[in-house]
Amino acid sequence: MPHFHIDYSANLEGVVDIGALCETIRAAAAEIETFPVAGIRVRATRVDHVAMADGNPKHGFIDLTVRLRDGRPADVKKDALDRIFGALKGFVDPAMATRSIALSVEMREIDAEFSLKFGTVRDHLEASA
Repeated sequence: MPHFHIDYSANLEGVVDIGALCETIRAAAAEIETFPVAGIRVRATRVDHVAMADGNPKHGFIDLTVRLRDGRPADVKKDALDRIFGALKGFVDPAMATRSIALSVEMREIDAEFSLKFGTVRDHLEASA
């Protein structure tokens, strides 16, 4: 953990490079001490059916959910959330200068007792990671 899930409106295709946004979020998360690199996952889902604000189909959105295991102090979570939101906003700022785009980020804690994990990613990380 953490896992980052981006939902974005389909009308942002061609306006925002979503693959590059995923990498930007991954790189920002890797710089945050509280996020173990081996647990970072960033994925994006295009949302084809959207109705926003006044109904103008030009409005778009990017909604980022951060899921992580519980146990971190509030100030550590707030700092991490601010840094991730800053990376998202910085990446999307050029598009926001010409488009109607709503950004949101939410952090959710997961109860470790009810979230089972298994994987071999750590076994395959380069020594420098």
